[in-house]
Amino acid sequence: MQTAEDIRLLNERIQHAAMFVERLRVELSKVVVGQLYMVDRLLIGLLSNGHVLLEGVPGLAKTLTIKSLAQAVQAKFSRIQFTPDLLPADVVGTMIYNQQKHEFVIRKGPIFAHFILADEINRAPAKVQSALLEAMQEKQVTIGDETHKLEEPFLVLATQNPLEQEGTYPLPEAQVDRFMLKVVVGYPGREEEQMIIRRQVQGMEVPKINQVVSIHEIIQARNLVREIYMDEKVEQYIIDIVFATRYPEKYGLDKLKPLLSYGGSPRASINLALAAKAHAFMSKRGYMIPDDVKAICKDVMRHRIGLTYEAEAENITSERIVDDILNVIPVP
Repeated sequence: MQTAEDIRLLNERIQHAAMFVERLRVELSKVVVGQLYMVDRLLIGLLSNGHVLLEGVPGLAKTLTIKSLAQAVQAKFSRIQFTPDLLPADVVGTMIYNQQKHEFVIRKGPIFAHFILADEINRAPAKVQSALLEAMQEKQVTIGDETHKLEEPFLVLATQNPLEQEGTYPLPEAQVDRFMLKVVVGYPGREEEQMIIRRQVQGMEVPKINQVVSIHEIIQARNLVREIYMDEKVEQYIIDIVFATRYPEKYGLDKLKPLLSYGGSPRASINLALAAKAHAFMSKRGYMIPDDVKAICKDVMRHRIGLTYEAEAENITSERIVDDILNVIPVP
């Protein structure tokens, strides 16, 4: 049990340790106009060791932002362009025959990096998606009969096109559940779009992204995030939110029962707590408040709620269901 003095000391440590967050934001703003919401969600994924899925139409700087983040951390970066003819071996690597040594040797694939940009992930078939599952969950890759550990930090940052677009496949539920956050990326505002046009039309040289934080500092920050104090009342609040997606009738939400085919798994509770702790860290606090949970709730829950045909027929989204739940669950 943490005392008030423990929390005060933790607060001081976090005030100092979280200084790099603002440096990262400033550095990324040199090349990415706007999109602060997306940048912050990527940082939450980085701090809480969770994979992030970005959904949005092409041209919203998703790829540019992820690449720039890797440069600012000076991490090993791999970009995999997912296409319908991609094979699992193109992602994880394969065994090739060495004629000089007369033996098979392992040729590692692009998955062996700190930051993996899986671009347009839902354009590849299920076999390729399954190749990513072991890496995302176990942080290891098996090629032939050998298993290789992946270096920390290991983060899959995937982009996907909305399912209405041509040539896209829905991702398997098991894989989607392994993404800590699903972030819906919107269009820039009028002033931001004007700035983008000016930069591109004038042919301004793209500024160089400098390293502003080391991998060692990121790993230290991750350990600090886990130490952030979470009161039992906030814990219960998280459990209530997740349980309301499974048993809405117990929370006076009978109208949601026919709209939900399944609710959030225990991963939803774990990731909601971890992401809320990372949100508190970015706010330079050593303790969590219910607002941290609310701020991150849609990004953690939107891809973990199964909608029935009835919900889809009525154009009801998972975001709307999360809103209904947050309006009903009492805030501690």
